[in-house]
Amino acid sequence: MTGTVHFSELPCSDSEHKIGVATLDNAAALNALTLDMIQLLKDKFEQWQDDENIVCILLEGQGEKAFCAGGDVRTMHDVMRDRTPDETKEYCTRFFSVEYECDYLLHTYYKPIIAWGEGIVMGGGMGIYMGSSHKVVTPSSKIAMPEISIGLYPDVGGTWFLNRLDEGVGLFLGLTGAVVNATDAIGTHLADHLVLAEHKSTLIEQLQVAEWESVEDAYEVVTEILESLSEEVIDGIPEPQMLPYMTPIQEASKGDSLLQIVDSIFAIEGGSQWIETAKTNLRTGSPISAYICYRQVTDYHHISLADCFRLELSLSVRCALLGEFQEGVRARLVDKDGSPKWKFANIAQVDIAVIDNLFESLWSEDEHPLSQLGHY
Repeated sequence: MTGTVHFSELPCSDSEHKIGVATLDNAAALNALTLDMIQLLKDKFEQWQDDENIVCILLEGQGEKAFCAGGDVRTMHDVMRDRTPDETKEYCTRFFSVEYECDYLLHTYYKPIIAWGEGIVMGGGMGIYMGSSHKVVTPSSKIAMPEISIGLYPDVGGTWFLNRLDEGVGLFLGLTGAVVNATDAIGTHLADHLVLAEHKSTLIEQLQVAEWESVEDAYEVVTEILESLSEEVIDGIPEPQMLPYMTPIQEASKGDSLLQIVDSIFAIEGGSQWIETAKTNLRTGSPISAYICYRQVTDYHHISLADCFRLELSLSVRCALLGEFQEGVRARLVDKDGSPKWKFANIAQVDIAVIDNLFESLWSEDEHPLSQLGHY
């Protein structure tokens, strides 16, 4: 998979300050992130953070279809299929390390980052989206963490941001891979501002003419501009799909075990296509992924942001070595037969020892590839 990131610096009216713009360009793959693209992003964002003339950053995807549909899991599949376990471990450690370092950088950035989440925002795209200070959706936005369908789990900081949604919401989204539209994204706090797609140029213009030389709080300036644009959204707002089910979703999450929670989700009534698709995703998804997600939410909701990424790096590499991830990508994205042969037929049959092993770190604290990440 090929792809790149384009960077530009737009001058502001005071001639001193600039707006950084990063555009993900891998349109043929819905702007999925290759390793090279992630490295480019990380390097440029580090540079911009130290550049006093850059006042804020706009992060966008090329085209209207997608902000970013995920990471380059096809290449990862080929590595898992064709290389030795040691080579797979080496490649996946490198890929996920750079990705999580980039995600962490965005989460802890000290300049405003506007993520223009038009179209599809999924998987790896959620890592950079949720790390941004100002998360924008347009009426066409579709947000999801669909990893259960490919035998992975909600990574890229999911252990952090899913645990900071309202009770039950993060667990439900992780277990079902449900797609959330713009209205639901605002209602569940996955996004901050709903803006019309045609107002992106207005946003950029207003950022350029802001009086940055006298600004004390750049975040407040960006927020005020986005809020004013949000007030202009009257027509074309999608009907909520998730919000009508919030009560039964939150009740289901109170179960004493994963089995009980899953049964409660299956028992949710309503009959809409949205809830039925969510149930199908859970029913046909990886039972191992479901268990990982359950533990992320129940056992790791108090750890620091840095520790979340350290946990996820080991988890992700172990998933690559286990074979479940490879099989999921094969069935869903490579052969596209839609029939993954999971290691366990259902959640009730999962060997808990397998889950326990996945959560054992591959590295000691000092040797961990992400040991340098601070705490947040």
